[in-house]
Amino acid sequence: MAAPNSAQRKACWDARDQLWQCLDDNNDKIQSCQQVQGDFEAKCPAQWVKYFTKRRDFLKYKEKMQTEGFTPAEGPQVNS
Repeated sequence: MAAPNSAQRKACWDARDQLWQCLDDNNDKIQSCQQVQGDFEAKCPAQWVKYFTKRRDFLKYKEKMQTEGFTPAEGPQVNS
């Protein structure tokens, strides 16, 4: 597959932004954003779709860690 030209990249990024906005507006319910998701997948190379999906997950996780903080899991108590 040839690399996307600048117009194709812009169309992909615009579709990504629309999908992310839809997900933000609908509390990450992909069922509410099926049409926008399809447009995103049609305009972006499959590797980019995978990357952007992982990127959004990471950014959401990072935001959660910054706002809620990290709570370590309870593990077994070691008695000395």
